[in-house]
Amino acid sequence: MTNAWALPLARPAARIVNSIMSWRNGSGALVKVDLKSVYKVVARGKTYYYAWKGKGAPRLHAPPGTDEFVTELEAALSTRRKTDGRRISDLIVSYKCSRDWDRLAPRTKIEWDRWLGRINDRFGILSIKQFDRAAIRPEITDWRDEWAQTPRAADMGIQVLSRLMTFAAGKGLILVNPCKGISQIYEVDRSEIIWTASDFERLKAVSSPEIYQAARLGALTGLRLSDLLKLSWSHVAPLAIEIRTGKSRGKRAALIPLHGELRELLAAIPKRATTVLTNTDGMPWRSGFTSSWQKAMKRAGLKLHFHDLRGTAATRLYVGGITIREIAEILAWSEDQVERLIDRYVKRDEILLDRIRRLDANAARTPPEKQSEKPPGDK
Repeated sequence: MTNAWALPLARPAARIVNSIMSWRNGSGALVKVDLKSVYKVVARGKTYYYAWKGKGAPRLHAPPGTDEFVTELEAALSTRRKTDGRRISDLIVSYKCSRDWDRLAPRTKIEWDRWLGRINDRFGILSIKQFDRAAIRPEITDWRDEWAQTPRAADMGIQVLSRLMTFAAGKGLILVNPCKGISQIYEVDRSEIIWTASDFERLKAVSSPEIYQAARLGALTGLRLSDLLKLSWSHVAPLAIEIRTGKSRGKRAALIPLHGELRELLAAIPKRATTVLTNTDGMPWRSGFTSSWQKAMKRAGLKLHFHDLRGTAATRLYVGGITIREIAEILAWSEDQVERLIDRYVKRDEILLDRIRRLDANAARTPPEKQSEKPPGDK
């Protein structure tokens, strides 16, 4: 990270003296901006500019050297002396300096940083205490509805704002998270969408063995695609597959028992690399899996998602009599996650049919009532 304030400026009427840029605006008033405060950060090959270095520094979005950049910097610096740590903008800065933020995955941080910027644009100047009042909820839903045309994006905005409010409640700044109870816009019911035996047969008929093996392994383990592609033979122990999941950033380990069907599948996969799954060249999948998968699914005429294999795995375990707590331990999920997944994915008819089969089987095994050895009326 480097600090840079010597920025190319396109404003011809401006003068720079000791890093202080001054010019006369449209009304003739003299305007001064301290360019020395600008802080430049280079991360992941991208450059970001902030009004100053340190806590509370707002990001400057306009390109350096433009009128918009200077205007944005001027506005940011004008508020620096007014902040009292009680605004949403201050809360955002505090959250991004917290352990809660540090625990997020890198890709999640990138997406959430974008939404925190949008939250700051809309609510940044408001007092945190205003979010402790019921009157703020219509403002939140109005803001969400600005992205109604992209429902998933709208729900993501509410998710990030809700997490920010939970953080505020944890610090004692508000009593209740005002986002609680605000319904999602995007709704999808995939409760009847799990992979069936015929689905696997259709995929097998048109795909390479490598794609089919990935699908079967996903349905038998419940692992995310990213974890499946990095699954190595060293993760396969005599009794179970044990792998630390990427979503948990290595803090949780999935412990998947090697039941008969899973053991048979692993025995049928040739060991051509350190990873269990390989491409058609016998090399670990580095890229190209998604493209190959989508082409195979299109040829098979299937509208299922790879993510549905996780629901299929949960359904198989649940139908097999494994409890929610045990499923959570096996797949390295929380019990809440398992319950949500069961609610979303489990095919209820299949569970009912399985229970009927077990009841019928139990009835068939129950011996008939023992008859009395003495005929009726004998004493």
